[in-house]
Amino acid sequence: MLTGITRHNRIHLVGVGGSGMIGIARILLKQGFDVSGSDLNDSDELQILKSLGLRLQNNHSPNLIKDAELIIVSSAISANNLELIYANKNKIIVIPRSEMLSSLMKPFRSIAVAGSHGKTTTTSLIANIFNEADLSPTYVIGGKILSDDQSADLGKGEYMIVEADESDGSFLSLNPEIIVITNIDNDHLAFYDSKQSKLNEGFLKFINNLPFNGYVLLNQDDPNVRLIKNNIKRKVITYGTSYPCDYQIIFHDSENFSQEFKVINKKNRLSIDLKTSLLGKHNLYNAAVASIISIEEGIAINHISRALIKFSGVERRLEFSSITFTERRLDIIDDYGHHPAEISATLSVIDSLYEKKEYIMFFEPHRYSRTLQLMNEFAILLSKVKNLFILEIYPASEENITGISSETLIDEINLRGGNASFVKFNEIDNIIINSNKTIRAILMQGAGNISAKTKQLIHEIQS
Repeated sequence: MLTGITRHNRIHLVGVGGSGMIGIARILLKQGFDVSGSDLNDSDELQILKSLGLRLQNNHSPNLIKDAELIIVSSAISANNLELIYANKNKIIVIPRSEMLSSLMKPFRSIAVAGSHGKTTTTSLIANIFNEADLSPTYVIGGKILSDDQSADLGKGEYMIVEADESDGSFLSLNPEIIVITNIDNDHLAFYDSKQSKLNEGFLKFINNLPFNGYVLLNQDDPNVRLIKNNIKRKVITYGTSYPCDYQIIFHDSENFSQEFKVINKKNRLSIDLKTSLLGKHNLYNAAVASIISIEEGIAINHISRALIKFSGVERRLEFSSITFTERRLDIIDDYGHHPAEISATLSVIDSLYEKKEYIMFFEPHRYSRTLQLMNEFAILLSKVKNLFILEIYPASEENITGISSETLIDEINLRGGNASFVKFNEIDNIIINSNKTIRAILMQGAGNISAKTKQLIHEIQS
């Protein structure tokens, strides 16, 4: 139970519909708090929270915070938000989401998963394995587990498993007992003065905040992880494909929509054969590290094996569905990836399933700063896609950067031999309907508004 505040206190969440905020709200409601929230958008998950007792308003007028004693604010909310202005004027306590998450973690043996890529899937896999072992963990994840259709839950056990966000440095507010680092890549560099070294230092500081009896599980295959390893002052356990790792991973060829791999525990020379239904080499790493942390926490291999096989994935992480219209069947793949490394991993899977001429890719770039910083990487990667349509850049509260636009990216792609065109959201349906009969799949790629469009087009075209 959250300490320092009683069930009779009122808590209000500004931006409650955000992926991280929903999890916080769900746990507070299940703990018995009087919770309200505001968000400009509605969603199925918010409707579920309303059924649990959340009072929701779809605007940011300060109506619901007038009797609140604590305000939790999403990092996506600007300082000129009307609710925040009212709270500050009336001296209501306002804290960021990360601070509340840190407070919720205190009574638990906590595991935090951090990294530029793979956090959500890895956190979800760990939570599923712990549930399979009847440990009933509490978890807060940045995406919905497809089998549970939820991103958070209040368990009855001693563990809490959370996703730690490096994008705005908020992971430094967390004090877990165990940390998993999946990788460190050149993403969210705008927050770190466009310097990879500062991002690496942020991860190092996060790790060294561990208690003296904590430990960190590191991906030894990642070059930036290797750069900080020697400066870590806590217990380190390594995993990767090279022999010197504490846990060596051996990947096998995939077949029939499943992947097999082996984990070798060097400490006791135990060799474990495992299988996952998730696709892509990146998901082999995610499944492997989830298995390794479970082994370290004493979970039996049979629980790990069953959980990996049963795990169906996370919403918007290579999420497959299909539509049928005019006697045509098309696969729809919805994917959240918005960094070249993530998109490359997705395309690797797509290209293993379809010929390049057999799918259309719609990509919504995310943030002007990321598009500028990684323009060359985006252009080289996307020039290999045969049927490519680029949407407007999703700003994510950023101001426009002069000279950076979707058209700029398209020019760079086509200069490298690509075949990219600009498209508006309201044109997507017609492009799909009028597409060549050789098209078998549609890839909807990005972290902004494209997910809502995916759901809409499935409904519109299917009907």
